[in-house]
Amino acid sequence: MGTDYVHGYTPSETRRLSEQAETLADLLHGDTHYAPGSRVLEVGCGVGAQTVQLLTRSPGIALTAVDISEESLAEAKRRVAVNAPDGQVEWHHGDLHDLPYAEASFDHLFLCFVLEHLPEPADVLSTLRRYLRPGGTITLIEGDHGSAIYHPRSAAAQAVIECLNISQAEAGGDALIGRRVQPLLTAAGFSDVVTHPRTVYADQTVPHLVDGFTRKTFIAMVGSVRDRSIAAGLSTPAAWAQGVRDLERTAEPGGTFHYSFFKGVGVR
Repeated sequence: MGTDYVHGYTPSETRRLSEQAETLADLLHGDTHYAPGSRVLEVGCGVGAQTVQLLTRSPGIALTAVDISEESLAEAKRRVAVNAPDGQVEWHHGDLHDLPYAEASFDHLFLCFVLEHLPEPADVLSTLRRYLRPGGTITLIEGDHGSAIYHPRSAAAQAVIECLNISQAEAGGDALIGRRVQPLLTAAGFSDVVTHPRTVYADQTVPHLVDGFTRKTFIAMVGSVRDRSIAAGLSTPAAWAQGVRDLERTAEPGGTFHYSFFKGVGVR
């Protein structure tokens, strides 16, 4: 992909991605449906958390799933075999900058949490556009860590979130890319672009979101860059521990947490 995956390829990251996909399934995928027989290219399928959603919500599609990590692809194959055994998937290990497909090979493109890790997302979209048939669609979903609003407020908590943002930038990505979804799709030549925020709000009245998103998705994501941030001098062990403790307070009774994803759809 041209950069390293800032969260790491670890069992804990695989669990986090699974929790995230399951918790956010309806929010992110509820209005994405492809007709049976559609040729769909999922770029950056990772461990298959989103792949399962595509296969189960659009049965009968011919899905091609691409990722640069052999370990992630192996996990994706296992996950699909368990959760979508009737799914038709062609797996490809390779770099999204150099895919072996002819122009107009697919009816739909799907990317979720991919561009945030890439140094030149607009160029990537322009490259991928040629694999899409005229009239076909692209669906792009990205988060934006600048949309994290929480109570109680905490400078220490904000500091560890900023460590994640800086770490991702230093790895070549953009943790604030959600707000750029519409401009990126438009700059890449897609038309009829429609973008909407998909907001998660968690407090004690929705304990499944407190657990599945605040704790197991967002706080876990921040935690994945702890060692990297301390080694880079962005934080200290004590400051990090305080920041995470303060973030965890947002998942306790009286705490609240808000975050927005951005989902854009465009047409070639």
